[in-house]
Amino acid sequence: MDQRRSFSRRQFMGGAATALGYLGLKPGAGLLAAEVDETVRFPFARKLDDPYDSLAHLSSNENPWGPSKNMLEAMNGAWKYANRYGYPDGDIQSAIAEHHGVSRDHILMGAGSGELLKVVGLTFMSPGKKVIGVEPTYSTVYRHATDLRADAITLPLMEDYRQNIPEMIRTIKINHRNVGFVFLCNPNNPTGITVTAAEVRQLLDNIPEDVPVLVDEAYHHFVQDPSYAESLPYVLEGRNVIITRTFSKIYGVAAMRLGYAIAKPELIDRMRPYSTGSVNALVKWGGAAALKDKESEEWVLNKTVELREKMIAGVKSMGFEVLPSNTNFFMMHTVRPSSEFRSAFRERGVSVGRDFPPMLDWLRVSVGTEEENERFMQGLKEIA
Repeated sequence: MDQRRSFSRRQFMGGAATALGYLGLKPGAGLLAAEVDETVRFPFARKLDDPYDSLAHLSSNENPWGPSKNMLEAMNGAWKYANRYGYPDGDIQSAIAEHHGVSRDHILMGAGSGELLKVVGLTFMSPGKKVIGVEPTYSTVYRHATDLRADAITLPLMEDYRQNIPEMIRTIKINHRNVGFVFLCNPNNPTGITVTAAEVRQLLDNIPEDVPVLVDEAYHHFVQDPSYAESLPYVLEGRNVIITRTFSKIYGVAAMRLGYAIAKPELIDRMRPYSTGSVNALVKWGGAAALKDKESEEWVLNKTVELREKMIAGVKSMGFEVLPSNTNFFMMHTVRPSSEFRSAFRERGVSVGRDFPPMLDWLRVSVGTEEENERFMQGLKEIA
């Protein structure tokens, strides 16, 4: 036997066993397949003995239960491709295209939707160009623009914290020649409020047809408002609409980075040169499995909504105003600076959302596990 090969394999297996121990798994269980009862849908929804995991994570709008058992099994099966470049990818692009009823050339994969938001900036922005949207929203898009020496024109929300579509239309028309693209986060992060189907139609029907509109639909799975509609029909109409989606939220693989853009093929072709193509094999297989696992998706949706409404009711009972939410988070009015609440929560082992100027007396709170939510409510009683 080749002693170098034997020694290397023993080293690997020993390291893997150590890693499995940290994950609370048993050697032989498969690096991503926990030995748990078949009824447990989310094997990684457990606390580990680590300071990071001792926090109640209510700051980043994650799925607190992690990927489903079906996703983990699919990813576990993809480990055999870890040493390859041209690996089978579970046909994730075709799976996404079929899921949306479009052809593969309408899809661009990315390492999370964050990469694709940057790709849109690289494609359509240059010095002197402008991106138009509201504030607060998912402002990373604006940072990408300014990094390219372009400008961001940000409009305030209306008094009811909705995005001001009429003012957006007016601003686009005034700046038409220099508009790189328009940004619409729907539902909006951090408010959790949707732009209605009628408002999206109003926007698209009243701006020049050559202006690209980027619609970030990271939280669309959680929407239950009947006035909301996804923007896919506009892509099918051939409009200059780009939709970004992520597997980080309802599917629970934020750390593994998987997202995609949907747009007409001409726009995808313009964007593709700026994409790194850096999505890993494991999450591609997991993503393809997730799209078929409707039962787990519905479980996460229903549980999230149940816990969100329970938290909101509790917060309101203490006298705080809370914005209506169609996401896995909500915004509460702290009256005094939200930074004071954030620091006080951190002292109690609870991590909550960052500042979202100009709403500096509002706090964004993600939905966590029941235990995490209870820690938040107890902390709020002490802080308030």
